[in-house]
Amino acid sequence: MRRSVLSSANLPAAIAFAVLVICAVLADRENRIVSDQLARADVLAKVNIIRAKLEGNINGNLQLTRGLVSAIVTEPYMGQQRFAALASNLFEQESQLRNIAGAPDLVISLMYPMPGNEKAIGLDYRKNDAQRTAALRARDLRAPVLAGPVDLAQGGQGFIGRFPVFVKTAGGGDRFWGIVSVVVDVERLYKASGLFDGNLDIEIALTGKDGLGGTGDRFFGGASVTRANPVTETVHLPSGSWQIAAIPRGGWAASAKNAWALRAIMALAGALVVLPILVAGRLFGERQKNFAELSLELALDASGIGVWEHNIATNELVWDDRVNEIYGRPADGKPRGYDDWASAIHPQDIERAQRDFDAAAAVKGPYSSQYRIVHPDGEIRHVRTRATYFQERNNTPRMIGAEWDVTSDVVLNENLVRERQLSELRNAELEVAKGRIEHVALHDSLTGLPNRRYLDEMLAKTACQGERTALLHMDLDRFKQINDTLGHAAGDAMLMHASKVITANAGRADFVARIGGDEFVVICAGRDDAELAALADRIIDEMRQPVDFRGHQCRFGVSIGIAANTGEGLDARQLLVNADLALYRAKSRGRNRYEFFNDELQSEIVQTKRTADEILGGLERNEFIVFYQPQFDAGTLEIVGVEALARWRHPTRGILGPDVFLRVAEELNVVALIDRTVLKRTLVDFERWQLQHLDIPHVSVNVSARRLEDKDLIDGLRKLNIREGTVSFELVESIFLDENDDLVAWNIEHIKDLGIDIEIDDFGTGYASIVSLLKLQPRRLKIDRQLITPVTSSLPQRRLVSSIIEIGKSLGIEVVAEGVETMEHARILKELGCDLLQGYALGRPMDAKALERFAQSRKWPATG
Repeated sequence: MRRSVLSSANLPAAIAFAVLVICAVLADRENRIVSDQLARADVLAKVNIIRAKLEGNINGNLQLTRGLVSAIVTEPYMGQQRFAALASNLFEQESQLRNIAGAPDLVISLMYPMPGNEKAIGLDYRKNDAQRTAALRARDLRAPVLAGPVDLAQGGQGFIGRFPVFVKTAGGGDRFWGIVSVVVDVERLYKASGLFDGNLDIEIALTGKDGLGGTGDRFFGGASVTRANPVTETVHLPSGSWQIAAIPRGGWAASAKNAWALRAIMALAGALVVLPILVAGRLFGERQKNFAELSLELALDASGIGVWEHNIATNELVWDDRVNEIYGRPADGKPRGYDDWASAIHPQDIERAQRDFDAAAAVKGPYSSQYRIVHPDGEIRHVRTRATYFQERNNTPRMIGAEWDVTSDVVLNENLVRERQLSELRNAELEVAKGRIEHVALHDSLTGLPNRRYLDEMLAKTACQGERTALLHMDLDRFKQINDTLGHAAGDAMLMHASKVITANAGRADFVARIGGDEFVVICAGRDDAELAALADRIIDEMRQPVDFRGHQCRFGVSIGIAANTGEGLDARQLLVNADLALYRAKSRGRNRYEFFNDELQSEIVQTKRTADEILGGLERNEFIVFYQPQFDAGTLEIVGVEALARWRHPTRGILGPDVFLRVAEELNVVALIDRTVLKRTLVDFERWQLQHLDIPHVSVNVSARRLEDKDLIDGLRKLNIREGTVSFELVESIFLDENDDLVAWNIEHIKDLGIDIEIDDFGTGYASIVSLLKLQPRRLKIDRQLITPVTSSLPQRRLVSSIIEIGKSLGIEVVAEGVETMEHARILKELGCDLLQGYALGRPMDAKALERFAQSRKWPATG
């Protein structure tokens, strides 16, 4: 039995079986690999969509907060009201923000919105174990840090973006102000990013709590996801990252979907190949032993294999019934000839089939071939034949062989080829989908232009190229009014129009991006300043043209800041900062124009920044002091009061007047703080003068417009216990009194109720009218020095001043003349009926000690 199995007749079948087993294993393995790749690619495509949404939502939320941080840098002493006013603007945008907190010195004291978040007030990050590490990390790194999710003091969970705030000091350095924390609601972020989508057919896990990436703790999803060989991607955060892992819902398939079908087909194909060979081999062996007693008819009938014999000398053929059936001939036992075989072969295969047979006969070797045959009814079948050369002693040579139908094998192979081609096509489609996802992540969904992320990549590339590069930063003027009045659809239409105008005017090699709501950027290479100016002019001119939107003529403009660099030592991000500063200059000079960043602007920025740092440092070191200028009775020249004037005792530049620091102080929003300092110091000095029995009846203190808008002003004044009639507040005439807002009017009325007089300063240079004086009813009005100076030489000017004095007297208002530079001024103003005089001719501004000495030892000149 063993010899029978291992006989040479079975060797071809064994070889064929071994080859088929190897092919089947390789095909099954390849099928599994392709199936796994398709499954992982499908999961990856869905993960990339969620990753892009997470990055977009997180960066969008944090980007909203940067403006507030910049405001705190310039206003480090802002209170809750100012903080809430700025923060409320952020919540008008579509976001997942829950609240924003300011923590000077790492203790939360500023919050918006306040309702529902009261528990967070007073939270000290240094004492909170859950939040201390992330807060100190942001401070030490001097960069934003996204932490979380964390349990919030006010309840719930959130991701906390912490922005360290450093304010400049007078010495040129900076100091740590504290932390601005923005809380992103966990549930809303997950929902907006698609993590709670009921139709999502993948399981997701997020790791990297506090931005620690794949090494961090898992904070979303089950541990089973990370243990199941998931697809992973990195979610990039402002500092750090998360790792997103995903598997199909229910886990990866243990085998390919078509695995068993493929295996069954392979088994069937193997059987169809091996079994005929095995049967034919055994048949040949038996025929060699005893050709006359062939006993394989039943096996051949079962296998579908036909046996034939070809007399090479006479070309006579002997076909069994199965061969006749294969060739579509009747099983009538009639002899067949060579022509019967050749005529049945497909015309395209006859030459090859004949060549194979002749080659085997010539070498008296084995014959093997495969070809198509055409049945009499036109049906085409595929057949395979094997034969061996045989010649008995004194007999003619013969080819004895077997033939069987392999049409099913050929169809199977064709199906396998199609499946492989389909798999390659799907892989190509996945690559296209991946490219589409990347395009979405790098482009603005409305205009199709590159977005801020793409711009950052482009700036990084530009920094490496080393050629002259220019950046135009554009901001649309009046866009907000159109968006607010006509709706977001109109705003979107204007943005689309603006993007087309900018793209049409920019060169083909220029990079155009939309980086914010109504902000655009153009990066140009190789252009000089004249070409950049011409480009900006074209864009401004076209942007001025009216745009029709549903019957409305919409008009808006654009302000452009331009910064350029030769390429040597190019800092592309600094280029964007410089262009932004030039844009700010363009807007401050009237909008709808362009400005270049140049040395003058750089110098101005440096000087302004230095002055701002010194002002903030001066406030900390109490460098702002009070000088006093006496006011005199026009008739007797007795001191009847003093005006308190702010001065800055600069450590290197000496005593400085308001003309040096007032503009920058207004930009820093610290004028109200200087006003409070002056008032408190004045009250202390005034109380000392009373104890010294100096006859100084009252003091006048300047009050800025910003302070009149402070809702806490009256409560603060009540705490000072100011005696009635001893203090007056000077309001500059440029405060438009005819149409003041309700809060200013309310504050002025309550100031008067506290016994504090109101004076109008610089009368004659602003907007105040007679109606304003009637409504305000001030105690005094002060005629500006510009009107007083010419009265000694100009009769018309003298009549004008006389008219102002008469108006004051008719309304029961005392009139003060400032700018009395000579005694001639004093004499004329006395004759015109002026009540009080103030000027260098009578007394210069001086500090408190000098005023005391002046009041005790003065000698009054006569007015004639």
